[in-house]
Order: sequence, then structure tokens, then C-alpha cells
Amino acid sequence: MLTINFNPFPNLETERLSLRRVVKSDVNEIFALRSDEEIMKYIPRPLAKTTDDALEHINTIDATIDKNEGINWAITLKNSFKLIGIIGHYRIQPQNHRAEVGYILHPEYHGKGIIPEALKKVLEYGFNEMKLHSIEAVIDPNNTASEKVLLKSGFTKEAHFIENQFYEGRFLDTVIYSFLNK
Repeated sequence: MLTINFNPFPNLETERLSLRRVVKSDVNEIFALRSDEEIMKYIPRPLAKTTDDALEHINTIDATIDKNEGINWAITLKNSFKLIGIIGHYRIQPQNHRAEVGYILHPEYHGKGIIPEALKKVLEYGFNEMKLHSIEAVIDPNNTASEKVLLKSGFTKEAHFIENQFYEGRFLDTVIYSFLNK
């Protein structure tokens, strides 16, 4: 079984991006992302209604990192501290050497290759540092932009589950993509 340890917190860098720990001063940017219906359209989680909800989300991120159960990075441009998105490993299964990757990005930065660039670094970290064997992404089948990112990043479609998730009074499909460490 894997031993996962995110202490000290691993800051990551790419050509254009810095991936750093989410901090309490990111609360307004987190609120902007998680309170926007369009941004959250494919993420079956309650919308943030107040900055307190966003702060609670930051506290959850911190607790998950502190317990070595998951890790999120704030995505920032190298020349700025401003959070423009979040990316991370969720639902880590040490016994299966597997984790789920997820991301969210402010629409102003869509179509600029930010997520593929951050994802490549986060996959490297998952395989090289966390010693994962496989990383999955679970998306809404209507989220074609995310599907394109995953396919472009080397993920393979693994499964399409029909109405397997009940959220806000309706059943949703989920599609699982995976990337194996070869």
C-alpha cells in the first residue's frame, strides 16, 4: 500500500504557471469560481452562496492535505499570486495506487492551454512522487471541453455510467477517463 505525504507542501512550476497551496486570502477568487452557475455547471456540488462558503471550502482543502487524503493546488500565472483555478488529486486509493484528478479554471483563461499544462505537471507529481499506477478523471458527458483536455493529455475513456449519480433531485451520467503510468 502507498504511503502518501504532502508535508512539506509541494509547490510545482511549469513554463507559465506556479502551482501553490490555496490560502485563505484566495477566498474571493474561490468564491468567484464556486458561486458561478456556468463555471459549476458540470460539477455536482452546491454553489457557494457567501464568502464563508468559500472559506469553508479552503478549510476542507487544508484538512484533506493535512490528513494526506488529497491535494489541491492554486493555479496562478508565474508573474502573479492571483488564483485563476484549482487542480488536484482527490479520492486517493492507496490500496489501488489510484487517485482522481480534477480541475476548475476561471473562464477568462479558457482556451489558453492552462489546464493541459497544469495537468501534465500534476500527473508527473502523481506518478513520480505519489507513486500512483493510474489516475482517473470523472466528468459529466456533456462537458466536451474537459473531454478534449483529457484526450489531448493522453487519457483513455474507460467507462460511461448511466444515471449513476443522484444530485439535486435528478440522476446524472458520469464518464471516467484514465491515465496509466506505463
